[in-house]
Amino acid sequence: MEILYVLLILLVITRAFGEVSVRLGQPALVGELLAGIALGAVIRLSPDGFPVMHGIVDDEVFTAITDLGIFFLMLMAGLEMRPKELAEQSKGAMFIALGGLMIPLLAGFSIGWMFLPPSDVRLAQALFIGTALSITAVPVAAKVLMDLDQLGSTAGKMIISAAIVDDILGLLLLAVLTAVIQTGEMPDAAGLLWLGGQIALFLVIVTTIGRYVLPYLENAFKSSMSEEFEFSILLVVALGFAVLAEMLHMHFILGAFAAGLFFTKRTLPEAMYRAVKQRTSGITTGFLAPIFFASIGLHLDLAAFSNIPLFLAILIAVAIGCKLIGAGLPAYWVGLSARHSLVVGIGMSGRGAVELIIADIALRAGLFSQPTPAPAIVANLFSAIVIMAVVTTLMTPIGLRLVLDRDG
Repeated sequence: MEILYVLLILLVITRAFGEVSVRLGQPALVGELLAGIALGAVIRLSPDGFPVMHGIVDDEVFTAITDLGIFFLMLMAGLEMRPKELAEQSKGAMFIALGGLMIPLLAGFSIGWMFLPPSDVRLAQALFIGTALSITAVPVAAKVLMDLDQLGSTAGKMIISAAIVDDILGLLLLAVLTAVIQTGEMPDAAGLLWLGGQIALFLVIVTTIGRYVLPYLENAFKSSMSEEFEFSILLVVALGFAVLAEMLHMHFILGAFAAGLFFTKRTLPEAMYRAVKQRTSGITTGFLAPIFFASIGLHLDLAAFSNIPLFLAILIAVAIGCKLIGAGLPAYWVGLSARHSLVVGIGMSGRGAVELIIADIALRAGLFSQPTPAPAIVANLFSAIVIMAVVTTLMTPIGLRLVLDRDG
């Protein structure tokens, strides 16, 4: 089967690039993205030399596999977080998160509205840019802070706490963006109220199940004789929440994230929880996530550097500057030193999986093909966002190392 050949090629290349990336001190997803970008560039230069790979991004089976990658990435992200820890976040972290979200959101929307041509989807396109700029990559910052033994420092705790809140607010923004993509316009007061009601209903249902139903499954897990029973239950809950999200006109990633969020040591015995998390991590980081990141790279057209150089430069500058200001200033106002406030701003600047997932959702919705024919800035908008994500992901660990090493 051709799809097996494609998966073989992608997995070999992405894991090789990911390993090199980690050895160079960068996150594996950077190498996996670069693998997809390099492969996509080779295929575009010589489409006849790679007949099976050419056009694979439009294949329905391949798209379904990348959807699974998105699903498991968000499930894994939920498993990494703790509702109790989120509830205990300080007011300072919430203040930093709101600044780190709203400033990039408004700035991204503004430059989108300024540069994009008038069309029926201009509002959705500008909101997409703002949403993409508002996201923070928790894993990138966490990995660098761990490498520098700063995860438990005041600045380290602020970065992770604020980034977690930032990502959750970003997922709620995704619900609004999904509604705008579907209708082409921002919901009016009644529409926003209806959307808020759907989000509230989703949160009430998943919270009720997560807090009051899942903990009682522990006895069932202990008495089960079936192999991998607990992992199957995790998938059943995640798929159920994902279906519920789509029934309420939200994206399925919200359901996958919520399921992981509530599958904790309170739900499972500790040894069983670690085993479930390890299996989820294996199938995610070992197989599906590299394929997804490679697919993003395959979509990327490096011609964006020459087609829209001014917009791309402004986009990257705004992405970095707005996080430094939006997160760094609130950190200083809540009592951190100037240097540690800079650390917070840099740590919140990296983008990652969630931002790329949002870009993929917008791509599939046809947001970058309108108006017809698509002007250069619209046709290259997806590539510009991915380039911004790669650049900020690369710059975050470098910046953190420079500032924290100076700090001793």
